[in-house]
Amino acid sequence: MDVVQAGPPVFRRVMLKLSGESFCRPGEGGIDVEEVSRIARQASRVAAKGVELAIVVGGGNILRGASLRGSEVIKEATAHYMGMTATVINGLALQDALETVGCATRLMTTIHMAEVAEPFIRRRALSHLAKGRVIILATGTGSPFVTTDTAAALRGKELGVEVILKATRVDGVYSADPEKNPHAVLYDQLKYDQVLREDLKVMDMTAIGMCLDNGLPILVFNFKKEGNIERAIAGEPIGTWIANIPRPRPIVGA
Repeated sequence: MDVVQAGPPVFRRVMLKLSGESFCRPGEGGIDVEEVSRIARQASRVAAKGVELAIVVGGGNILRGASLRGSEVIKEATAHYMGMTATVINGLALQDALETVGCATRLMTTIHMAEVAEPFIRRRALSHLAKGRVIILATGTGSPFVTTDTAAALRGKELGVEVILKATRVDGVYSADPEKNPHAVLYDQLKYDQVLREDLKVMDMTAIGMCLDNGLPILVFNFKKEGNIERAIAGEPIGTWIANIPRPRPIVGA
């Protein structure tokens, strides 16, 4: 496999948001080892460049709590807790995949699971990042009715990241669903208020509002293309930049 030669990083601390669907093949569920391995290879190369990397993982490939809404048997809050525990399964898989390629990691959760993960403590998480460890954040915020997108925005602010990298299977944010509308237009840059006004399906509105309030940029990009995580961190013009400030430019001549 060819190694992508991306330029030097323009960000030094980032949050990568991976949906549960990142861990399986399109249209399938569960965990696909090659999909997880591909993420791990890219993330490990990013960490090797000195970037402090935090990863929030979803769990929709195993169970999405909202899918049980309206059940007469399982309460909605319980369904959300079930979805949170699903993220731990993905976190464990990604942790092993990263360590297989020589990348030091820590899996942290907001629900107590001492046998498999550390509790999320902000100072401890910052210490791990400073020591070059990739931290994997599972169980979202630890509360029901809150998405892992919002968890990424919350932890991103808490940990002082410079950008949230929102990994998707399309090239960025479009004016319509590009998988259904071949005439959909890809946006290069958007401001938060446009995302909110047009109800563009980027992240949930709570997460967008939190990023707006804190001036935290979001880059929506296609992580399925090998090397795109590295390109994103190098400031290459991929995906859709969502912020009220211009996107950073690659470092020239480095």
